[in-house]
Amino acid sequence: MLNIKILGTGCPNCKKLEQETRKAVTSLAVKAEFEKVTDYQKIMEFDILSTPGLVINGKVVSSGKIPSQSEIVSMLATALDEA
Repeated sequence: MLNIKILGTGCPNCKKLEQETRKAVTSLAVKAEFEKVTDYQKIMEFDILSTPGLVINGKVVSSGKIPSQSEIVSMLATALDEA
């Protein structure tokens, strides 16, 4: 199972990243646990300077942008291979 964290304060880009990531998880037919991290202190623990951020299995894979659907699928596949 993948552990996915969406880092951000609930801005439109953060919501879009969550939607796109959920679509990618569905397209791969894998199980994932989602968590929204909105607390600035907790976001800072991941050493990112710009939200939204995407963390998969504890590793920051994107920050400051919304990756394309194919990029998210690739990130998820990589995380599955590393698990």
